[in-house]
Amino acid sequence: MQVPLLRLSCGVNSYEWGKKGTDSAAARFAAATPSDTLSIQADKPYAELWMGSHPSNPSKDVVTGRSLLDLFSENKALLSASVSGKYGDKLPFLFKVLSINKALSIQAHPNKKLAEQLHARDAKNYPDDNHKPEMAIAITPFEGLCGFRPLAEVAHFLATVPSLRRLVGEDNAKAFEAAAKDGCEGVTDDKKKALKKAFGGLMSSFSSDVAAEIPKLVEQAKSEGSGFASGGVPSTRGEVMAELVTRLHGQFGEDIGLFVLFFLNFVTLQPGEALFLVADDIHAYVSGDIIECMAASDNVVRAGLTPKFKDVSTLVDMLTYNYAPIDEQKMAPTEYPYATLNRAGYSSGSSVALYDPPIEEFAVVRTLLRGDGAKATFEPLDGPSIIICTSGKGKISVGPTSHEMKEGYVFFVGSTAELVLESQGGEDDEFTTFKAFCEIEGSEKQRL
Repeated sequence: MQVPLLRLSCGVNSYEWGKKGTDSAAARFAAATPSDTLSIQADKPYAELWMGSHPSNPSKDVVTGRSLLDLFSENKALLSASVSGKYGDKLPFLFKVLSINKALSIQAHPNKKLAEQLHARDAKNYPDDNHKPEMAIAITPFEGLCGFRPLAEVAHFLATVPSLRRLVGEDNAKAFEAAAKDGCEGVTDDKKKALKKAFGGLMSSFSSDVAAEIPKLVEQAKSEGSGFASGGVPSTRGEVMAELVTRLHGQFGEDIGLFVLFFLNFVTLQPGEALFLVADDIHAYVSGDIIECMAASDNVVRAGLTPKFKDVSTLVDMLTYNYAPIDEQKMAPTEYPYATLNRAGYSSGSSVALYDPPIEEFAVVRTLLRGDGAKATFEPLDGPSIIICTSGKGKISVGPTSHEMKEGYVFFVGSTAELVLESQGGEDDEFTTFKAFCEIEGSEKQRL
């Protein structure tokens, strides 16, 4: 049987929003694998490193040059019978590194039923029939927009940003303010309906009206500074909102996304912190480098901060309109119980953390080994894994097969393999890896 440990060559996509040259982690990681086709250019943006079997940019075995798709078609045992039986000869997840210099579009991903309908109706803009839940884990400081703010915060902005109120519409604004003051606790249908109407009012604004209000918004942000919007709200200070407005105006000009800011939570993550984005929830990435894992789909419904196709009516209708404070949008990792750290690992502050979203397609494990010789041994999985090193150096082993592992090195680990990671650095060095995996029957996710 083929040795289930393969070093991968992974493609990097160049989009306008990516970081340029070696500032891009995606580019540096891609360049860690020798290639005749990749030479990092200082003035070129590098946005996404793709790790997986997605046909748009499949990863390849470094030794043979064959794609994971080809290898899986010949050897289903690499995936496991349960995974290949449900998802076919491909990984059910797509693993990425994103390096974000310019904000990505304000968007949401459809649930499975809606994805099937959109694909049947418009295959050009919705290229497959799958849903796309995704998870983002910061590897550098990160900024993003995620989910709707608490209603009191939106009401505050409606009262202090006149241009926003005019686009939402006075009747919609008053109805929303009344719902926001309702003493009923928690998320209620009436409040969600009021939020949908206010947001829908904004999103249905004529482009000419948006163009007329943008200069007024930008001028207010510049002139008021830290006092913008009466100092902002507890979760997002006035100077932060003012800077976001002016920054995004510089990136996108007369775009309705500048007003969507006031409806969404502004989220900052430090390395290791995470977000899980369920289907039908609105979000946007603003800046930073992240590990991203998602169901294998390209379906995106966009509404702002983009020159691409926008499907505003679909977005407004599909959203859940759940609202919550920032802290409830974040995803806390837990200790991963199916890995053993040696004594050196325990004494040096090493850790193995699990990011376990409530879906079957994937979970991610972050392993941090500090100091020379710290080791983590992972129990076999009945499913495939892909693992990337984001800092430090060490060794990866499956049975008698071992390889060195440095920043940007990516490996595929086949089903039923016991995996061992070992750091090889100084006392203060950190060997950090992220492993995406899928296991269905008898899975770790079920045992947890």
